[in-house]
Amino acid sequence: MRHLLYLTTLMFFILSKLLQYFLMPIIWIAVLLLLAIFLRSAKWRRYTLISATVLLLVFSNPFLANVTMRAWELKAVPLEQVENYDIAIILTGVTQAIGFAEDRVHTNKGADRFLHPLKLYRMGKVDKFLITGGIGTVALDRRPEAEMLQEILLLAGVPQEDILIETRSDNTYQNAIFAGDVLQKHPELKRRLLVTSAFHMRRAKACFDKAGIATDIFPTDFYTSELRYTPDELLIPNPDAFRLWHRIIHEIAGFVIYKVVGYA
Repeated sequence: MRHLLYLTTLMFFILSKLLQYFLMPIIWIAVLLLLAIFLRSAKWRRYTLISATVLLLVFSNPFLANVTMRAWELKAVPLEQVENYDIAIILTGVTQAIGFAEDRVHTNKGADRFLHPLKLYRMGKVDKFLITGGIGTVALDRRPEAEMLQEILLLAGVPQEDILIETRSDNTYQNAIFAGDVLQKHPELKRRLLVTSAFHMRRAKACFDKAGIATDIFPTDFYTSELRYTPDELLIPNPDAFRLWHRIIHEIAGFVIYKVVGYA
């Protein structure tokens, strides 16, 4: 039974990683343009070209991308409004592998996931950390992310006894399940603060609720900005908008899939 559960989880993990490529707007546009080249019907070639043009204008528009992400991201919680918590649960997904420099930890934009709770720790609002995250990829053999972030927190002066880690999880569902296993061994940690990126918080919170782990939320790593009604935002295409749209579409799809399969 355990072996079957492992294979099912592995297949879900692999399929979820492959699905992200089919959710990229730039792929949709490329497919439409290829169809426009190879379709024999002039009418359908025109339809595909018009569709590709519309998608290109929509998904390259930074204002539309920003508005959509602002609607999806959960809002920031002011630091002064954060109460005192026994533990901050930090979700990983913030490191990257650099093959020619493996002797250090490389973080990406999501580093706010551990930097902001570190700020709360220094303010005396968080007593301990639980970092949850394994390797998170099927293509690389590297240290679990939880160990990497633990290394950074130790370098920042956090005592070892204030850091708990779990290194088995490869997705948000497993973050909740395996973090729950750790928390069962520490019943004294009753007040818990869930920390992840603002765009990811809806799915993360739903998974932890489903696992029966009561948490308050602290969104970080915001991708949005204040709305600006300037020509460069409203009219000028921006390649960064494609990346933002991909993240939005990928996360909404992930949230829906998790709901369908019962993970959240």
